[in-house]
Amino acid sequence: MKASHIRKLIRPIDSAYSEMFSGRVYRVGEGAVSVRNHSGEAEHTVIGVHGFLENHCYFTQTYDAPTTELILLTCSNYHIPVNGVTPETPEWEVPIKHLEGTIEYDACILNQALSNLPSTRNVRIHGHSRGGAVTLEAIKQRPELYENVEVVLEAPALPQGKISPLISALLEPVSHGMWPWLIRLISNAPASAYGQSFFGKMNPRKKQLLASLFYSTRDQLTIVRNIENILDWMQRTDTNVYKHVRHGTFLVPGVDRILDRQAMLASARQSPTTMRIIETGAPSHFVTLDSKEWLPGFESLAAAAQG
Repeated sequence: MKASHIRKLIRPIDSAYSEMFSGRVYRVGEGAVSVRNHSGEAEHTVIGVHGFLENHCYFTQTYDAPTTELILLTCSNYHIPVNGVTPETPEWEVPIKHLEGTIEYDACILNQALSNLPSTRNVRIHGHSRGGAVTLEAIKQRPELYENVEVVLEAPALPQGKISPLISALLEPVSHGMWPWLIRLISNAPASAYGQSFFGKMNPRKKQLLASLFYSTRDQLTIVRNIENILDWMQRTDTNVYKHVRHGTFLVPGVDRILDRQAMLASARQSPTTMRIIETGAPSHFVTLDSKEWLPGFESLAAAAQG
């Protein structure tokens, strides 16, 4: 990308969404990891990896039990969506050599979190959309960490996957010089102008979380880098990565206007039989925001922990 195009994309974006948070927030490179306080003794640990233009609040109401230790990633160059907490630098942080804003970089954040933060042996990684790709890339980088970990991949970006035909038609004519113009146009449009087409039937939580998507990153360059990297990662990553996933579930929406549902299914079917595929009735890409009914229970976590 030309320097002139980059300059137009690196103007700071102010954060437009945050929630009160009780816990600790650790800066890790250009991202962060937040550990929510829990009122009961932790029985299981969930690490949530948010999707493109989302934030970690995607998971906070899905996993609200007092016995759930919830650890939440903030991907690189995204705003940390918390109020009332001062981020700290952990002693276990290790420098990351990948380019920030990429799946590879965020996979390193996930692996540092998994290596250092869970206090239980019953661990689930839940990745939504791009977060599914981050999870698989993390497994590819450090497969030994995931031998006894359960993985939930919700409407995930997968190896050999594709974006939906609707998104593809929008992006195909876009050159690098058009990115600043296109992003400014979309971010200034009210969510109601495109929400129903891409997000499906709305509910209060979806409206709350999806209304400020284009203000979730610290700059517009991250948006462009995320898009280009997602497309590149899906194309060049082989489905062999699934051999390292011992325990897990694919949650496939009934309707998806963000990623190509058929390509998602074709990729998922290349995985070993230990990975379940649940074809949900979710009417959008945001399966667990539509309903928690398709989310696997925690009974499988103990089996995973025992190997």
